[in-house]
Amino acid sequence: MQSVPDDYRCGKALGPVESLQEHPQDSSKILIGYSRGLVIVWDQSTRNVHHLFLGNQQLESLGWERSGRTVVSSHSDGGYMVWSINSSCRKTLEPLMSTIPYGPFPCKAINKILWRTCDSGNHFIIFSGGMPRASYGDRHCVSILQGQSLVTLDFTSRVIDFFTVHHTEPEEEFDNPSALVVLVEEELVVLDLQTPGWPTVPAPYLAPLHSSAITCSYHISNVPLKLWERIISAGEQQSPRHSSVNWPISGGKNLAQEPTQRGLLLTGHEDGTVRFWDASGVSLRPLYKLGTANIFQTDCEHSDCLNQASEEEWPPFRKVGCFDPYSDDPRLGIQKIALCKYTARMVVAGTAGQVLVMDLSDEKSNHMISVAMVDLLQDREGFTWKGHDRLTPKNGSITFRPGFQPSVLVQCMPPAAVTAVTLHSEWNLVAFGTSHGFGLFDYYRRNPVLARCTLHPNDSLAMEGPLSRVKSLKKSLRQSFRRIRKSRVSGKKRVGANSSSSKVQEANAQLAEQAGPTDVEMTPVQRRIEPRSADDSLSGVVRCLYFADTFLRDAAHHGPTMWAGTNSGSVFAYALEVPSQEKFSERSVEAVLGKEIQLMHRAPVVSIAVLDGRGNPLPEPYEVSRDLAKAPDVQGSHSVLIASEEQFKVFTLPKVSAKTKFKLTAHEGCRVRKVALVSFTSLACEDYTENCLACLTNLGDIHIFTVPGLRPQVHYNCIRKEDISGIASCVFTKHGQGFYLISPSEFERFSLSARNITEPLCSLELVRLRGTTSRSPNFTGTPKLTQANGTHMLQGSEANGSPGDGTWTPEEPQAAFSPAPTDSPSSPDSPLDTTGDITVEEVKDFLASSEEAERNLRNVSEEEARSRGILIK
Repeated sequence: MQSVPDDYRCGKALGPVESLQEHPQDSSKILIGYSRGLVIVWDQSTRNVHHLFLGNQQLESLGWERSGRTVVSSHSDGGYMVWSINSSCRKTLEPLMSTIPYGPFPCKAINKILWRTCDSGNHFIIFSGGMPRASYGDRHCVSILQGQSLVTLDFTSRVIDFFTVHHTEPEEEFDNPSALVVLVEEELVVLDLQTPGWPTVPAPYLAPLHSSAITCSYHISNVPLKLWERIISAGEQQSPRHSSVNWPISGGKNLAQEPTQRGLLLTGHEDGTVRFWDASGVSLRPLYKLGTANIFQTDCEHSDCLNQASEEEWPPFRKVGCFDPYSDDPRLGIQKIALCKYTARMVVAGTAGQVLVMDLSDEKSNHMISVAMVDLLQDREGFTWKGHDRLTPKNGSITFRPGFQPSVLVQCMPPAAVTAVTLHSEWNLVAFGTSHGFGLFDYYRRNPVLARCTLHPNDSLAMEGPLSRVKSLKKSLRQSFRRIRKSRVSGKKRVGANSSSSKVQEANAQLAEQAGPTDVEMTPVQRRIEPRSADDSLSGVVRCLYFADTFLRDAAHHGPTMWAGTNSGSVFAYALEVPSQEKFSERSVEAVLGKEIQLMHRAPVVSIAVLDGRGNPLPEPYEVSRDLAKAPDVQGSHSVLIASEEQFKVFTLPKVSAKTKFKLTAHEGCRVRKVALVSFTSLACEDYTENCLACLTNLGDIHIFTVPGLRPQVHYNCIRKEDISGIASCVFTKHGQGFYLISPSEFERFSLSARNITEPLCSLELVRLRGTTSRSPNFTGTPKLTQANGTHMLQGSEANGSPGDGTWTPEEPQAAFSPAPTDSPSSPDSPLDTTGDITVEEVKDFLASSEEAERNLRNVSEEEARSRGILIK
């Protein structure tokens, strides 16, 4: 305090401390930076000030040069200074160099700065911030300066921290950084500093799922090896600017076995992209990105504008990272995806009624896209579309890179969002539906086969579109009064019925008492479900579409059919005349309405599936012809399973008479949100499988039913009922697993199958320092995914090995988590809750007392203090 000028004092103190940095060669010296610009080197051994720097700018950050003879400081005016430690003088008044990299206009503060030395003499100076305040003050940047080379890394989210991977051995004279690791708010980015141009290193994990907001998901199991390799090849050709060096961060060893099957998770995004993820293992690995925006005439994307930076532009921005939440046009958003894994043909449908048929190509292509318009209103009078316009496709030929390339664009009119889509590559057909109706398109001959309007006369709300917020106040009031009148009328009817049948009920009660509970099987109490009004808005929305080769016209002849289910509980079944493979070019496909089913309660139809004579689901296209699945039983009678939001019902075909049903809403008080037919393989015998119906409700519960008997099997709590977006994003796999968005950037994976479980299993070796007070260097947890609720049950045994064991295997766990709190009874069904507050009592259970720690340390030999392993399972 005596040697510091008065300008740097803040009363009896020196002001706030902004930075603390240990000397790189002498651990007894610490560099302390104060807010007003004062920097001192404090010697802990002598408790004196070793050196004093008097800066004249508000300090933000400090950094040492490797030798410890130079210090670099960054300041609030967007500049940095280089200071030299002179042994002859303890006080330095002026820096060796002071510069504002992005001046001369006012700049924002440089928040953090690093100095890294190289044996070539061109040292690295890396800092965050410092942008010109007026022009680029809102940018999130990290700048790399080496000699005369300067690159401004432009991120789309806030920079949290960054560091370099460099030589840290004391005998090394230079840092020679090999990589720069930048943690931003939405992703982790690594740059290769050894390769010219400093390219990005592809991340093997932690890739941002929400680079653009996820709008839909689609999972494919058992992907053929050829398709898998072609997708990976297309993805590698997509990013030539990526570095080929290995990922510089080492996080232990993966002990899990190689996945037995290849799984693909496709995510559709708001900006019109579809991303392909390797979902075979624990982490999602990005494989390929498909873009659809280049097909349409849209404004110049901001990313393209940034990438087209000229040599004269200042600052020299370079867009880094793949998180890009901006979308120039919300109509580009992907709503539905369908992919045939045997023909590598895909259908992508969007928000503006666009349906794209794509084929996978290994070569670059330049071709025109044929456009077909399908009018779903069918000249219906009295309806005027008030929503957004359709996307205008580009004229002429378009250049496409290797990967999925569009061949046909089917435009639905009006251009409402596509709500359902399905593909049958063996028949060359694609079916699509919106809030106005559904259509069938032959993409081989490139002509529409069918268009059906499903609008009710009062469906004016469906004409306003999802992007329009215009609603009719008169219509809302009218519907409200109608509901009030209906509830009053139905209430009066119930009262009258109760008074007239009171004697019958009394007689029934007496009979029930005489029979006793052991003699009569009591039926479960059912909730009374009010039928939905036929004139509810959006009743024409098509919820599901399905292709099947089954019996529709008569019991003697089976053939191709198409099924469609709507929001008003209507099911349309069409018989299709599909020519043989040899006559595809000569004859066109024809569709004839075969059946029309109206569910009594008019509940929305969520799913439709046809079961063969054995009660098994029909195989996918090409599975039978390529000997990948058994041929369906066509000798016995087929049946159709129709799942609505309120119940499941099985009808016989072709008569469409009710066979079995289960009223989920009446029994459980919940509504169906997602449904899938799942194949479960026995844990004891892999040759034994069962087909079941998996159902996710609006309460976040999962119910499993037998097929076709519809008997309830098991019931799990999976997703919080308040998590509406998580329930809406859930997708089931065909072998008993599922994914849902636990947040906009994270997928939670769960398993319903005891055999098909994807769990992390890895080991991490840590060097145990002498003098530590931990009771045991080993930390073992073995979570078993026994629940389908995403909260893992952690199971294990007590520590059964001595501290002297040098190595151990997963079969010999040495520590365990408690599956339940200490103050609650241990129950295998209670999940580990990690959302509560941690109390002092809970922490004490895992901390050893000082006497016990000292006693343990005295008993540990040098061999026992070597590196030990951590098993995470």
